[in-house]
Amino acid sequence: MGIRWGLCCQFADGGVRFRQATHRYVATLEPPARLSYLRDIARSNAIALAHAVARCAELEIGAFRINSQILPLITHPVSGYRLQSLDDDGTITRSFVAAGALARALGIRLSFHPDQFVVLNSTRDEVVISSIRELDAQATVASIVGADTITLHVGGMTDGKTAALARLERNMERLSSDARSRLALENDDRLFTVRDLHPLCMRSGVPLVYDVHHHRCNPDGLDVETATDLATESWSGREPWMHVSTSRDGANASNPRPHADYIDPDDFPPTWLDRDITVDIEAKAKDDAIVSLREALRSQLPTTDSSGPTTSAHARLAR
Repeated sequence: MGIRWGLCCQFADGGVRFRQATHRYVATLEPPARLSYLRDIARSNAIALAHAVARCAELEIGAFRINSQILPLITHPVSGYRLQSLDDDGTITRSFVAAGALARALGIRLSFHPDQFVVLNSTRDEVVISSIRELDAQATVASIVGADTITLHVGGMTDGKTAALARLERNMERLSSDARSRLALENDDRLFTVRDLHPLCMRSGVPLVYDVHHHRCNPDGLDVETATDLATESWSGREPWMHVSTSRDGANASNPRPHADYIDPDDFPPTWLDRDITVDIEAKAKDDAIVSLREALRSQLPTTDSSGPTTSAHARLAR
């Protein structure tokens, strides 16, 4: 197996496009026209997902993060809707099913990563309710297409880390079974570290997605290999998910958090090279960044010989 390269939401050349919608425009439409407009976008995006999967396979990319707005405005308090009411003839669902079947056939792993407004540990119940609604909506699509992971940041730290993590743990139990079974937690670049999250992940059975760039921005005393091992442990035998990016302005910048266009090969942890993991490449250049990084890492591997052990390393990096 080895490294499964992951693309986040879109392609550099724009060849596969997902349509969007804004409440400002949708609100100007009469209800029948509004539903028709959103239905057309949803149908287009479901078909585009299959094209995205096929394109990933062509580029030897093994994972694809689905945009949270693939069903735009579905949870909006005014313009929102239920998939069942939008999909009056089943076309949208059938297209999603077909995209998921193609992903499985091609070995493309699918995931979601909710937007920052999803804060499951908020002290405000209306925010929690809205977050649950969003996670459950994404889980509905995830269950149709076969996406196995919905990666979430913990959220805020009101009342301290202990109280914030306790709220998160309680509120995770309010999710639908589809959302709860797919949930994963990610260490962030400001507040919650691998060291903070690992006990909760092990206790709850919710796996930990290790973001090495976030770890460098928000260190916790763990080295990269130990953090990787702890994250891997939390997946309980499933293929772990990792994230990598490079600081746009350099690791020593006053704000090292923004992502660069490409990944500096030196930022890719050497301990990941011989592991069976999925790695999302979070870079502005999208699939171009994946191709560039993959080639740079391939050149560092031992020369393939006929004895076998190193032969698979090149095949793994092509995945």
